[in-house]
Amino acid sequence: MRAIILIFILLSKTNYSQENKVSKYANTITAKELMDNLYVYSSDYFQGRETGTLGQKRAIDFLQNFYTTSGVASAYGTQNYLQPMTLFIKGKKVETENLASIIKGSEYPDEYIIITAHLDHIGIDENGDINNGADDDGTGNVALLEMAEAFKQAEKEGYGPKRSLVFLHVTGEEKGLLGSKYYTENPLYPIKNTVANLNIDMIGRVDPKRESEDPNYIYLIGSDKLSQELHDISEAVNDKYIQLELDYTYNDERDPNRFYYRSDHYNFAKKNIPVIFYFNGTHEDYHKPTDTANKINYPILEKRIKLIFYTAWELANRKNRIQLK
Repeated sequence: MRAIILIFILLSKTNYSQENKVSKYANTITAKELMDNLYVYSSDYFQGRETGTLGQKRAIDFLQNFYTTSGVASAYGTQNYLQPMTLFIKGKKVETENLASIIKGSEYPDEYIIITAHLDHIGIDENGDINNGADDDGTGNVALLEMAEAFKQAEKEGYGPKRSLVFLHVTGEEKGLLGSKYYTENPLYPIKNTVANLNIDMIGRVDPKRESEDPNYIYLIGSDKLSQELHDISEAVNDKYIQLELDYTYNDERDPNRFYYRSDHYNFAKKNIPVIFYFNGTHEDYHKPTDTANKINYPILEKRIKLIFYTAWELANRKNRIQLK
């Protein structure tokens, strides 16, 4: 009974007129559109999207065109959505860029929820095979595109978010979380005004190591480490809308994989920003040329992205900003 009361209290903070609309916009996120975009984003044309290469630049062009066509604005301080940087990778100078768009908040425009995915992958291997990175992290990138489109439709119809939503595609993750490190050291928006980071890295497959074969799960990492309130909101949103199994196996500090430290949310957490890392676990095609779009479970990908969308909606529209614990 206590859990039910908690869920009611948390979700009742969302404006009722918006809450009545949220499922309409969530349902614009479809398996078909995700598939269409992912087959492009993980195609050979992008040559595995290695940081700084022609393939990564082509990925940037694809993302820019999507946001421009969708009417989602470029983030402040960017050059037509781009945050350029110079990285030094294994002693080599590499010119690359993050990409950021924004939907400004209507009531608290100077408070920001940042949703991240890494746009890069590992490129072409020594055998000349392209590592397309459909799951890693093509799924995260198409998730950001679909959610941005859904929030933009809500805004056009008078139900835009109260807080600002930043859709941040970071570079250089595979080289050591470099793009997210650059962002948190050179933020487009003040770190002190950043409410939370929702990071998406591999959410389209099923972990073969799980005892259960039911795909209706998602690993959550980090949700309770800096803000118990964020964790509780995440649980409440899932209970109300999606009913996935929220699996915290890899949230355990004793877990030897240490995934909490291995994706882009960690650079935000180091700045004391509450985070959730959404993850399906590794699989036999991880960092191999066989990580292709035909192996993605699109219905479960849709469901997982809707969970993230509902969570972002709640964080953006609730009366009070979430607090650090």
